[in-house]
Amino acid sequence: MKVLILSGYGINCEDETLHAFTKLGFKGKIIHINDLINSPKQLQNYQVLTIPGGFSFGDDTGSGNAMAKKIKNNLFDDIQEFLEKDKLVLGICNGCQILVNLGIVPGLDNQNPQIALIENNSDIYQCRWVNLKINNNHSPWLKDIDYLHLPVAHQEGKFIIPKDTIREIKNYNLISMQYANDNGKLANIKFPYNPNGSELDIAGLISKDGKVLAMMPHPERAFYFYHQPNWQELKKLNEYADGYKIFKNARNYFK
Repeated sequence: MKVLILSGYGINCEDETLHAFTKLGFKGKIIHINDLINSPKQLQNYQVLTIPGGFSFGDDTGSGNAMAKKIKNNLFDDIQEFLEKDKLVLGICNGCQILVNLGIVPGLDNQNPQIALIENNSDIYQCRWVNLKINNNHSPWLKDIDYLHLPVAHQEGKFIIPKDTIREIKNYNLISMQYANDNGKLANIKFPYNPNGSELDIAGLISKDGKVLAMMPHPERAFYFYHQPNWQELKKLNEYADGYKIFKNARNYFK
């Protein structure tokens, strides 16, 4: 099992993301986008493509937009070839924004983006832990997961979706995770449970086949139990926290 972690121009979570995969038995490599552009066929040697979080190109033209344009102009056909095979793609935070800008998620029109991520309702950067209700655990990434507690760290995490697209997303069951309150009920766009005001409390989406997961929360930052801010208060200590489950599912998919 091999994972390619994309890096470059402000992506800054590649090391911890690679660590999560390698801890579960993957062999992986962090590859700068320019090196991938220079040798695009190497992408097909991997089973998983991951675009981590960060602030690519400083998010100066909108979060993930400039990196998505660079990928679109240089690597889009290679990524489409990758997607046609039995492989997995994960976009975390800025990676989620990039996949959305590419139109790969939700993937209703493979050539154009169908939704957008804009500035949080609070107008400021939000860094906090959130509760997530998992709606679509037929995705390989989310198998047997009903609930997650993960951190978010973003300023443009609010999903806005045209009404026609909302109907399609619901019809194809593409909402993978939603923000929830402490009782496990949907946040109903109430802050701080929904940290950005995202429509339908959406925190993540999947492709139609479930093999592409785009999520704003950071599973790699909730990998070990001591990543949790209240770990010293926990009565039952496990080695891992909730983010571990997502990476474990990727490993199990290829076993």
